[in-house]
Amino acid sequence: MKVLSTNTAKPTSIIWNGKTLTTGIYKNPTKAPIYLGKEGVKDDEVSDTKVHGGTFKACYIFSNEHYAYWKKQYPNLDWNYGMFGENITVSGLNEKEIYIGDIYKLGDALVQVTQPREPCFKLGVKFGTQNILKEFIAHGFPGTYVRILKEGLVKNGDSFKLIEQAKNSLTTWQFFNLLFSKNKNEALINLAIKNEALPLKKREKIKKFLK
Repeated sequence: MKVLSTNTAKPTSIIWNGKTLTTGIYKNPTKAPIYLGKEGVKDDEVSDTKVHGGTFKACYIFSNEHYAYWKKQYPNLDWNYGMFGENITVSGLNEKEIYIGDIYKLGDALVQVTQPREPCFKLGVKFGTQNILKEFIAHGFPGTYVRILKEGLVKNGDSFKLIEQAKNSLTTWQFFNLLFSKNKNEALINLAIKNEALPLKKREKIKKFLK
């Protein structure tokens, strides 16, 4: 996996249900390296800290390979990297091959795969329709959040070097589909609830589906 674009956002106001809200989903490519901090990317807007940023969502990564699919679905949008609100656009990211808990060296930083991105209404506002939420879930390739084990700078051209692969884990793709599937796979649930790379609240939520 290789970094194609680093992206940050300034605060942007949107209207939702008659109210004015601030969001950081409108990210644009940066020319300078970005600094990955323990709680988030330096100088990047995180408006709702209840659902964005923090230890387990410090940085969002999305794959360039998925852009072609979405451009066909929404050809009239103004496309650029950062379109999905990702801090880092990469080549070669395959959610079916990265495991929750995997640790990578990335630039000067050390990052750990935590959880897939779950779409919210702000993505719908950006794409001009809330239908994108169901479409995003059905497509099944959500990118991934990482937590920052060692802070540092990341720039375009940096590569992901696998330092440690998680044991007894599940892939980001498996966990994303587990979250939204009607029939929950108990074997995957058991893997998830034991995985400390996932936040405790997320593990407790998925545990409720065990029979």
